Amino acid sequence: MLTARMTLDPAFRVAPVNRRTFGTFVEHLGRCVYTGIYEPDHPSADDDGFRADVLELTKELGVSTVRYPGGNFVSGYRWEDGIGPVESRPARLDLAWHSLEPNHVGIDEFVRWARKADVEPMMAVNLGTRGLQEALDLLEYCNIPSGTRLSDLRIANGAKDPYGITMWCLGNEMDGPWQIGHKTAREYGRLAAEVARAMRMVDRNLELVACGSSSSSMPTFGAWEATVLEEAYEHVDYISCHAYYEERDGDLGSFLASATDMDHFIASVVATADHVGARLRSRKKINISFDEWNIWYMSRHVAYGGPSDWSVAPQLLEDRYHLADAVALGGLLISLLRHSDRVTAACLAQLVNVIAPIVTEPGGRAWRQTTFHPFAQASRYAAGEVLRVEPVCPVYETAAYGEVPVLDAVATRDEETGETTIFMINRSVDQSLTVDVDVRALGAVKPGGRSGSVGRGGAVEATVLADSDPYARNTADDPLRVVPRANPEVRVEGGTVTVVLPPVSWNVIRLHV
Repeated sequence: MLTARMTLDPAFRVAPVNRRTFGTFVEHLGRCVYTGIYEPDHPSADDDGFRADVLELTKELGVSTVRYPGGNFVSGYRWEDGIGPVESRPARLDLAWHSLEPNHVGIDEFVRWARKADVEPMMAVNLGTRGLQEALDLLEYCNIPSGTRLSDLRIANGAKDPYGITMWCLGNEMDGPWQIGHKTAREYGRLAAEVARAMRMVDRNLELVACGSSSSSMPTFGAWEATVLEEAYEHVDYISCHAYYEERDGDLGSFLASATDMDHFIASVVATADHVGARLRSRKKINISFDEWNIWYMSRHVAYGGPSDWSVAPQLLEDRYHLADAVALGGLLISLLRHSDRVTAACLAQLVNVIAPIVTEPGGRAWRQTTFHPFAQASRYAAGEVLRVEPVCPVYETAAYGEVPVLDAVATRDEETGETTIFMINRSVDQSLTVDVDVRALGAVKPGGRSGSVGRGGAVEATVLADSDPYARNTADDPLRVVPRANPEVRVEGGTVTVVLPPVSWNVIRLHV
C-alpha cells in the first residue's frame, strides 16, 4: 500500500473560496436548452416550460453562475430574435453547430430560468458577426430600468425590473479559426477594448471578460493573451481560459493527472497578464475566468448534418461519463480551488446533456452522471478560506506530463463554523493510498470520531467516490452505481487524521474542530 502525508495550517491561506468557481454553462447546442432545461410538453414542466426535475438537479449541483448563450453559438447570434411573442420569433441557421435555432428560448426566458434556479447569469455578447452597437443594445435591454426604447421593450415583453447582469463575456474563442468572425489578436483586442469602454459608459460597475486562448495547445497561446491585454488591459477585469481533457490511447495514468496541465495553463496566463501589467505600469491585476472546462471526448466528435440537414436540438456531444472521468474532473476542481487567488470565476461546460453532469430523456427521466458528484460536493462543502497544502507522496511516470504525485489535494476552512474540508484524489490506477493528515494547527479534533458524524457531535466525515471498475457508469436504469459513500477507513489519533483512499478515487474529508 502507498503512503502519503500532509499538514493543514490555517495560516497557509490562498484566498477566500469564490462562489463563482462553481459556475456552469448553457449554450444553444444540441439538447442543452431544448429537452434539457426547457421542454414545455414534459410532465414536470412549469408554466414557463422549464423542466422541474432539471431545476432541482441544478440546485442540488450547487451551481452559482451560468454563462449564456454560448460558446461558439454566440458568434452568430442575434439576440433580438429571442424576444417578444414566441410564435413571431424567426428560426435561424446556427452555423456553429449546423442546427436550426427556433429561438423559443431567449434572454427573457433564460433570466426567468436563472432566477428559478437561483443562479447568477453571465452574459456573452456576439463579437463575431456583430459588434459595439449590438452589445450596447443588449446591455440597455437587460440593465436599464426604463425610459429608453429597449428598456421599455423589455418591460413590454413582461419584465418590469431590469436584470442587473454584471458579468459579461466579450465574445467567445475569437482566436479559433472555427469561430464565426475569427480575428487576429490585435483585431480582437482593439474591438474588445472599444466595446468594454462603451459598456462602462452605461454602467461602470460591470465585470468584463476578454477572450483568452481557446486552449493552451493553440499555436498563438501566450502571444494571444499578451496582445489582447496590450489593447484592453485597463478596460477589462478578466481574461478567459478554456480547457477540455480526455483519456487518450488507454493512458489512464496521464488522464488522471490532467490537473497538472490546468495548473500550468493558469500559471502561464497569470504570468503573461502580470507581465503586460508591469509593462503598462498598471497597479491593476487581471484575474482569470476559466469559463469553459470539463472532460470532453473531443476525438470522438463527428461533425453533424449534411448540406440540407438543419435540425432543432440534434443529439450532439452527449458523452457518458465513468468513474475515472469523475476523478479526473475532481482533480480539475482541486486545481481551480488551489488557484483561487487569481481564478475567481469558472464554468463547467455544460449543464445538461451536452458533455454534462445532468442527462435527460425527452419526455422522460433525468439523472446524475458520475461527474455530478465531485462538483456538487465541492460546491456544498468548500467554504471560508482555501488552504495551501503540499502533500508528501510517491510519484509515478506519465507519458503526457512526466512524473506526477499520486495524491492531489486542497483544503478549505470556515472559521465561523469550525469546519475544515479536504478534497483529495488518488491517481494510482491499482493501489490504495494511506494518507496521514497533521491537523494539530487547526485545534482539537475529537478522537474516535466516526465516519458520517460531522455536525452531530462527532469529529470526522469521510466519503469516497470509487468502484471496482474505473469505467463504471451511471445510467437511467442504474443511476446509483457510482455515488459518494461513507469511507469507514478513517481515524483520528493524537492530532493526525488517517484515511485510506482506494485507487482511482475522489475523496472528501470533513473535520469538526
